[in-house]
Amino acid sequence: KALSLPDFYNWNRVKIRYCDGSSFTGDVEERDPVSHVYYRGARIWRAVIQELLARGMRTAETALLSGGSAGGLASILHCDSFRGFLPSSAKVKCLSDAGYFVHVKDIAGEETIKAYYNDVVTTHGSAKNLPGCNSAMEPAMCFFPQYMVHEVKTPLFILNSAYDSWQVSNILVPETADPNGTWKDCKLHISRCSPTQLKVLQEYRGNFLNALKALDELRSMGMFINSCFIHGQTRLQEAWFGAHSPTLNNTRIATAIADWFYDRRGFVWIDCPYPCDSTCLNV
Repeated sequence: KALSLPDFYNWNRVKIRYCDGSSFTGDVEERDPVSHVYYRGARIWRAVIQELLARGMRTAETALLSGGSAGGLASILHCDSFRGFLPSSAKVKCLSDAGYFVHVKDIAGEETIKAYYNDVVTTHGSAKNLPGCNSAMEPAMCFFPQYMVHEVKTPLFILNSAYDSWQVSNILVPETADPNGTWKDCKLHISRCSPTQLKVLQEYRGNFLNALKALDELRSMGMFINSCFIHGQTRLQEAWFGAHSPTLNNTRIATAIADWFYDRRGFVWIDCPYPCDSTCLNV
């Protein structure tokens, strides 16, 4: 019997270290006079890509730009520019893992995440490097994929949990909104949440799914939205293709993405609300 080799097994894999704090959008000429830090993430991105092209990527026949968390956001923001660097004949797609950050108010009614992104844009001078950001929109809003993803022309796959643990801890319930630590145990593990807290999480899931509606216009889009209380699901082999990796429609993450990438079948699947019968990896 012939050995069945996994998809992507013989690909070249390049890991770009995240070192700029703005999903590679910063471009400030002057050095910070206090910290002596340079905010030039966009220049880093271009320099890295040019280096890879010189090392052989300019003749690539297939390419997948992916990233997790802030890197997942970067894979959305830079998806079309990455496509532009490669041969027109190449199959090029993008994968965002845990990078679909949503614009919602926290439990105290404050727009903490918007204020955070506004500081990022101001510090890094990111506005000119945010695609799909029109003049009527505040630049900080362009860090939320729901407002700009419809402009992405390159095929895009969104892998995310509707109960993303980082978003719950930093967007929905940041420390400033929970000074007494009422949510501390719940944020550590969803099984410790009270019925009232679970209701809040359910409402957050509804807001997250509403934000995904921006993807409706992307016909080449793939989607794997499960209910695991986790942030990032491709960084570990156990989650990517392990025996107990998360599944939707009886399909593991690696298989869903490979089927979509190679055009074997589309994969657009959103899990049922928690708790349900989906498989989640305890990490």
